[in-house]
Amino acid sequence: MNSLLKLRKPLSSSLCTLSLHRFYSTPNYVFEEKKEATSFIHPTAVVHPNAVIGQGVGIGPFCTIGSSAKIGNGCQLHPSSHIFGNTELGNHCILMTGAVVGDDLPGNTVIGCNNIIGHHAVVGIKCQDMKYKLGDECFLEVGDNNEIREFTSIHRSSKSSDRTVVGDNNLIMGSCHVAHDCKIGNNNIVANNTLLAGHVMVEDYVHTAGAIVVHQFCRIGSFSFIGGGSVVSQDVPKYMMVSGERAELRGLNLEGLRRRGFQVREIKSLRTAYRKIFMSSGTNSMGFDERLCEVEHDEDLGSVPAVCSMLQSIRDSFTENRRGICKFRQWSTS
Repeated sequence: MNSLLKLRKPLSSSLCTLSLHRFYSTPNYVFEEKKEATSFIHPTAVVHPNAVIGQGVGIGPFCTIGSSAKIGNGCQLHPSSHIFGNTELGNHCILMTGAVVGDDLPGNTVIGCNNIIGHHAVVGIKCQDMKYKLGDECFLEVGDNNEIREFTSIHRSSKSSDRTVVGDNNLIMGSCHVAHDCKIGNNNIVANNTLLAGHVMVEDYVHTAGAIVVHQFCRIGSFSFIGGGSVVSQDVPKYMMVSGERAELRGLNLEGLRRRGFQVREIKSLRTAYRKIFMSSGTNSMGFDERLCEVEHDEDLGSVPAVCSMLQSIRDSFTENRRGICKFRQWSTS
């Protein structure tokens, strides 16, 4: 009898270990199911019968899928992730534990393919704008191949005539906020704790350092860099670098331009144009607008597309309803 008890004890312990292993390794099993193009829904998940589930989808424990949700092929929903409202999830997206996508509001949230939405990120919920009227349609569109990291929030638009947009191939790091009606382009790196107020436009290949704040309606030009801890209250022109508690121009984003493959001639021309506009010599008494015109009419500089693009970016910031560009110091070249 004693020998039987000795045998039963390790057997019971082994079964318990096996059971726990199967529970905790469920996500791995779910992900492997893609190969057979059959979906797996964990028994504890709550999936509305009207939801559209693609092939090879894995839905982990304690997930919630609303009635109007559409989930593309090969998506993976980790435990306790949720999809609400009229939400469309493209193929091969991953929702990490605690992620929430969509809201039970008029309008919709559309997420493209191959996106990763991090732990406890909240994407496509009601905006924090007092102008929003409950019952109005609101929209969010996210492109393909984005990584949206943990605790980030991205809100829908504040009105039916507008939409919040995130393009393709962006890395939005942890604890960032993208407010209503923002427009984020492609290939941007948005570092931790970057806060974008409503209607901010971020173009392409922008790099922000951590803990920055951008005032509503500002525009961040392509290939620009924003230093850590900056407060950006006016536009950042293309190719430029800003930093400071009230962000000021600090020159061109030279390292970023080199990394993105700009030619030596382009970079030299941009530097020459920048110096003529923002670093006037002590003998040059021309105003800012006059210096800008001088560069625009320079035959050599005017033939370089990158310079023309920078000049147009500066000009656009002074049009009606725009905020102008970040302040610059009158450095002397003498």
